[in-house]
Amino acid sequence: MRTRTTTAGLAATLAALLALSGCTSSDGGPHAATGTPAAAPAPVQGGGSGYEGPRPQDQNLLAWTGDPNDAGHVTAQSAAGVGGRITLVRIGLREQITWSNIWLGLAGVDANAQLSNCYLGVYDATGKLVASTADISPQLMTDAVAKPLPLTKPFTAGTGTYFIALLLNGNWATNALTLKATGAGISVNAGLTPPALRYSTVLTGQTSLPATLNLAEQSTSTINTGWGSQWYGVS
Repeated sequence: MRTRTTTAGLAATLAALLALSGCTSSDGGPHAATGTPAAAPAPVQGGGSGYEGPRPQDQNLLAWTGDPNDAGHVTAQSAAGVGGRITLVRIGLREQITWSNIWLGLAGVDANAQLSNCYLGVYDATGKLVASTADISPQLMTDAVAKPLPLTKPFTAGTGTYFIALLLNGNWATNALTLKATGAGISVNAGLTPPALRYSTVLTGQTSLPATLNLAEQSTSTINTGWGSQWYGVS
């Protein structure tokens, strides 16, 4: 009789423990009496290779118009074709930077060139000149490499659209003074219209960079003759 009572007591205790287990999660939180399991954690999203393309910071720059490894094209234009014209290349900034230099890829020099009043500058999206270099004529006569050309005064550039301006003046041999560029002269402006062209020229007969430009006057007539979109970097 005592054995039966003990066995029955153990069975009742076991049943109570099983019932309690069905109502309590492993972390102590209550569940429905049906014992529905907690939702599984969301799977980690993946599938990518982890590759990230080159960034300006990889080469100690702050921004660029494109990967310089893609600027394998050498572009040349006669003094009659671009002398006195302002050539614009659009660049977008996605973070605020202190802009001190414009890097230009000089591919070839003309030792017999007579250059003067040659400048690089930066215009904002409204066409306002926000920075420029001194006359860069001497730097265009030596060392055919990628080189930084300092602005006369560094400036804080917020996020947004800017245009790097190149002005050349003087006389040079067309295929001697050359710049590194992409091969995209005509196609670079696909889908775009003024004042947002990615590559264009404005004005003629300029010997300095004007304080303002009317970007609605952007033209592609010179671009379409083979004046390829120059490569620029920012530091």
